[in-house]
Amino acid sequence: MFRLECNRGVDSCDGVTRREFLRVGGLALGLGLTDLVRLQALRAAPSSSEKACIQLLLVGGPGQLDTWDLKPNAPQHIRGPFRPVPTNVPGLQICEHFPLMAKMADRYAIVRSVYHQEAPIHETGHQLLQTGRLSRNGIDWPHCGAVVGKLGRSSSSMPPWVVLPRIIGNTGVSVSHGQTAGLLGADHEPYSFAVRGDPCHVDPARLDKATGLVDAVDAAQCLIETGASASCGDPALEQAFSTIVSPAAKRAFTIDEETDAVRARYGWNTFGQSCLLARRLVQQGIRLVTVNMFDTVFNEITWDCHANDGDLKTTLNDYRDTLCPMFDQAYTALLQDLQAWGLLESTLVVSMGEFGRTPQLNSRGGRDHWPGVWSILMAGGGTQGGRIIGASDKHAEEPRDRPVHAAEIAATVYHALGIESSTKLPSADGSGLGLVDARPVLELF
Repeated sequence: MFRLECNRGVDSCDGVTRREFLRVGGLALGLGLTDLVRLQALRAAPSSSEKACIQLLLVGGPGQLDTWDLKPNAPQHIRGPFRPVPTNVPGLQICEHFPLMAKMADRYAIVRSVYHQEAPIHETGHQLLQTGRLSRNGIDWPHCGAVVGKLGRSSSSMPPWVVLPRIIGNTGVSVSHGQTAGLLGADHEPYSFAVRGDPCHVDPARLDKATGLVDAVDAAQCLIETGASASCGDPALEQAFSTIVSPAAKRAFTIDEETDAVRARYGWNTFGQSCLLARRLVQQGIRLVTVNMFDTVFNEITWDCHANDGDLKTTLNDYRDTLCPMFDQAYTALLQDLQAWGLLESTLVVSMGEFGRTPQLNSRGGRDHWPGVWSILMAGGGTQGGRIIGASDKHAEEPRDRPVHAAEIAATVYHALGIESSTKLPSADGSGLGLVDARPVLELF
């Protein structure tokens, strides 16, 4: 059951059921009915030939030497503590802490030669991978999901692009993360649904607009439960909310329709449940879903394994005990389910960190930022599993074969979605701006 809730000095309202799921936000004070309904503008239903994409953004940047490009013959201070293990693809090895992935390496490809030469900060990688360009001269380039919304089609009741569980926040530098509509404008901003992985209760979710529009708790000052008589006294708002919480939306976002066994396969954590929700959204016609494994790199365990004593304290032990098992479980469950539902061939699943980690361990046994080379996973969407594209050198410092610039990953997403990378975006002078200055990695297909 969906509900829209706000605080008007009461703790609850009549008619709230235990199975509530969606808390809807993103409705700014002063918006009229036309503006609200425009957020869910009716579009033609997707055809069976339309492709989709799920982006798993491994915020923090997994170390290539500790995940999918191990160098067992390198010195100890380079190779680190983990061992490679064979997979079900002859000659292909990955980290020992991905046992489930090792059993299904024939379903994904590894690009081991991704790089960029910009500043070694999280934000440059985020921009290049998701937009194909860097923000410059006050111009923020649009995320590929915004471009899909501009050029493509989506179901009548769902937005074309959703971010789970929330937009990336603070990762150190106050610049764009590439998760906005940029120059395409507010009409194409993403929706973000907060998901919790706690198995003890039904997961609440909140919808926010990335433009910073206020939460419905402040905007509406009311509760409306679909199918109930609760009313905030504003017919315009009620009609707009009914548009947003349509039957198709209910079906897509009501994650507790899944059995506990299915949910447990993905993992009872935010990332696992977000991956499950991503599968449900694709089933209902969403063209692009971005799952941020984390929304910050501070004061929590992330892939950003500096091993500091302060707010960047993730260590390689955390890779072993938490991060690798969490990803291994959710990723393999997602691929298996997409395959079982007949969606893998039409859905590109891209798993990517924003850079790699330094080849040499630092003095604390961690690794620092390194955009010189790293690995990215590609599955489905017409790609061929069981393949390795490119290679790093003997210490995973830089590409040795087939360098793949980070912008080529964005171009590959466009290619899988049937959007030409030469497509022009609107410009002030009317001449148009090239979508991305890179070519897709066609060897994947």
